[in-house]
Amino acid sequence: MSPSPALSERELQVLEAVIEEYVATAEPAGSQTLAKSYGLGVSSATIRSTMSELEAKGYLFHPHTSAGRIPTDLAYRLYVDHLLHNRRVAKVSAGARDAFAAELPASRTAVEELLARAAQVLGVLTQELGVAVAPALEEVVLEKLDLSQVASDRLLLVFHLRSGAVRTIFVQARAHLAPGATEQVARILNERLAGHTLREIRATLAERLRDAAHREEHRELLNIFLEEGDEIFTLSSAPGAAVVLGNASGLAEQPEFGSAPRMKELLTLTDRRDVLRDALESRRARGLSITIGGEHGDPRLTGFTLVTSSYRAGDLSGVIGVLGPTRMPYDKIIGLVQHTSRLVEGLLE
Repeated sequence: MSPSPALSERELQVLEAVIEEYVATAEPAGSQTLAKSYGLGVSSATIRSTMSELEAKGYLFHPHTSAGRIPTDLAYRLYVDHLLHNRRVAKVSAGARDAFAAELPASRTAVEELLARAAQVLGVLTQELGVAVAPALEEVVLEKLDLSQVASDRLLLVFHLRSGAVRTIFVQARAHLAPGATEQVARILNERLAGHTLREIRATLAERLRDAAHREEHRELLNIFLEEGDEIFTLSSAPGAAVVLGNASGLAEQPEFGSAPRMKELLTLTDRRDVLRDALESRRARGLSITIGGEHGDPRLTGFTLVTSSYRAGDLSGVIGVLGPTRMPYDKIIGLVQHTSRLVEGLLE
C-alpha cells in the first residue's frame, strides 16, 4: 500500500496481506499463513507483533480465541483508497464482457428491463447482489400525453417521455364526462405541456391551463389536472421510481450469511427497498461511490458495502452497482461496476 501517516511501511504490507487473505478465504488471517504465502520477508513472530500493533490502531480485530485477525471497516477503507489512488483496479475479463454481451439487449429497450438485466449479470459475475435505481424523471421532457376514458369516471393517462420511457397512470374523475371531452382536453394538454420537463410542468401548470379551464366543456376534466397536477406529473408511483434488484441467491451463499441472524438482515434489506432507494438516490451525481460498513450511517446497512457508479445519458441519470458483505474483492468489483455503468450509458444513448 501507499504510505500512510498512521502506519509504517511494514504495517501497510502486513495489513494488505491480511485483507487479501481474508477476502480469499473468509477465515481470520494467521501470521504463519502470511509468512508462507505473501513474501513479506520477515518472520511469523514479527508479523504477529505487527498484527497486534494494527489491532491496537483499529485496523484489525481478534475474533473469539482465534489466532488470526480480521480487517475492520477502517482497514478496508485504506485498502480501497490505495487501489483507486494507484489505479490497481482489475481489468474486466473477456468472459465477463461476453456475459454482458449475451444478456444485455442489442437494441433499444425499456429502461427498467435494461437495468434489471444489467443488475442480474453484475450480481452473477460478482456473487454479490446487483442493485440499480432507475432514472429520475424530473428533468425528462414530455413529448406526448395520451388520454382515454376507460370507464364513466376513470381515465388512463399515458406519458411518452423523450428518453423513450412510457409511463401510465389512472385518474379518477368526480363525475361523468361529456362525450368527446377527453379528446379535446388531450389536445389542450399536448399543445401547452409537450416539450417541457415534468418539473417545469408542475411549476407552471396553473398558468398554462388557467384560461382553458374557464370553458364549461373542459372545466371538470381540466380541474383534475389543476388540483392534482403535482401528484400526476411526479410519476412517483411509476416503475422508474423503484429500486431494481438482481438475484440474491449468490450473495446468500457467502459465508457471512451462514447464520440465521445475518440471513435475516439480508432478507430484511431486500424487502425494505426504501432503505436501498435512499442509499442509492444520494449517489446519482457522484460517479464511483464506495461505502463500507459503518460509513453508511444507517444501522441496517452496517454489515454491508455498497459499490456503485452513476450513469447519465441525455435527460436520464441513475445508479447501478452491487451490495455485499464488507469482505469482497474490491479490485475486481470496482472494475465490473464501472464497466456496467458505461454499458448502460451506451445502450441508453
